[in-house]
Amino acid sequence: MKNDEGQQSSQSIHHIVYCSQAVQHMDQDALEKIIATAKHHNPRFGITGLLVFGSGIFFQWLEGPKDNVTSLFKIISDDHRHTDVVLITKEDEFRERLFPNWDMELVAAEDISAVLEDAMHEASDPKRKSTLSNMLQELKKRSLGN
Repeated sequence: MKNDEGQQSSQSIHHIVYCSQAVQHMDQDALEKIIATAKHHNPRFGITGLLVFGSGIFFQWLEGPKDNVTSLFKIISDDHRHTDVVLITKEDEFRERLFPNWDMELVAAEDISAVLEDAMHEASDPKRKSTLSNMLQELKKRSLGN
């Protein structure tokens, strides 16, 4: 992964959204270890996002420079702690980040709707509002946030 600190404003933001199934019971310590690793590494590579975990399902949004997000997704896809990785969306576009201040945040499944709604209300960019609205609609269809 390339180090692109300080260059995000002139570059497009690439994002990947995926879900997967945990292969074993995922306890709080294991989740905290995942988040700590992400918070340690993601800032160096300009990656932000969120991780939702509930009922044995991971749902993650990654955003940042395309090469870095793609490389990280490959690493995540090969991780032995989950299986059945399903790519929901990937896109490269000029816009502001959806989660600019989150190196990686763990959000409980029951709280994800509120987090996305708050982000949507705070967004000034119409594309960002639309993306968050679409995520909320997808979430309601999948009942992940209930």
